[in-house]
Amino acid sequence: MKRTILLIIGLGFIFRFASSGQVVKQGPDVPSSFCISETEMKLYKMINEYRNRFDLPPIPLSRSLCFVASSHVKDLFLNHPDQAPCNFHSWSAKGHWKPFCYPRDENKKNSVWDKPKEITSYKGKGYEIVYWENNPVTIDSIIPFWRSIDYFNNFLLNSGKWEGKNWNALGIAIYENYATAWFGEVPDQMEEPFVCGKAPEKKVAEKKPSKEVAKGDQAEKAIPLQPPIAPAPVKPKPDKKVTQGKTTPPQIKTADSTANSTIEIHRERTNKYYIVVKSQLPLSESKKAVKKFIAEGYPDAKILQKEKKLRISILEFTDKNVADSALLEVKKTFKDAWLMKQ
Repeated sequence: MKRTILLIIGLGFIFRFASSGQVVKQGPDVPSSFCISETEMKLYKMINEYRNRFDLPPIPLSRSLCFVASSHVKDLFLNHPDQAPCNFHSWSAKGHWKPFCYPRDENKKNSVWDKPKEITSYKGKGYEIVYWENNPVTIDSIIPFWRSIDYFNNFLLNSGKWEGKNWNALGIAIYENYATAWFGEVPDQMEEPFVCGKAPEKKVAEKKPSKEVAKGDQAEKAIPLQPPIAPAPVKPKPDKKVTQGKTTPPQIKTADSTANSTIEIHRERTNKYYIVVKSQLPLSESKKAVKKFIAEGYPDAKILQKEKKLRISILEFTDKNVADSALLEVKKTFKDAWLMKQ
């Protein structure tokens, strides 16, 4: 499975220090010529379509956060600031911003989430999730991967740590092997970016229906410009699970395609790296567990057999470095997860 890893993160001008801590001087407005690609617009729409499945409102597209995202993915691909001990949240010293090694440089006075303030006029913090492949990004792989790990899915659905927060700005960027999404609580004061090669759409004010005045002093009712439109059917809201008095967004309900099919046992050598979350269960219990993981959003869950032992894998990779990075994230949900090559 060609897959990658995501992380969270956030280009810069001038910093000054005061006795109360570090103050970030506001950056300039994003150039009016800045635009995004059709693929980036598609990813933006895919995120809002995913949110709509849970009756969550769409997040406005932000010119400022798209500019930050675009600057960062290009810096990651061209300059690779994400070398140990720094990760994908890091910025190189080869741009008009303050270099940042995350998490080494993160402290109370110096936050990587202030990057939008450094290079744009955006007034709030920005939080980023990153996706990487060892090949140019395939857009249809991004959302399934983000959604498969709770930490990143929480950003998309305002759940977990972000429950109760309102995302009012979203920035998207894709460049070569990287894709990012930036989330902000503060609305962007700039107009939305347009798709490259297409002129910005001009917003036309709605025309109010004119009124005809009957003979005499009595005015007749306004004549509707169009026939009445039937109200849209109300979409039923998904059930919500309540835990200890808190309401959390429901999990995606997918059809159990394995209900009437046989769960195969994979014994062949593939030279892939598998993230194992359960081991040495009886065969019947292993099959039940695989069905459960598939229903929870891990479509690649499977039973592996090696040296007569059964293991359950939920993700697989061809690149060892990517697998190691993914394992760190998976361990936040499955503490005993480990990596196996077969």
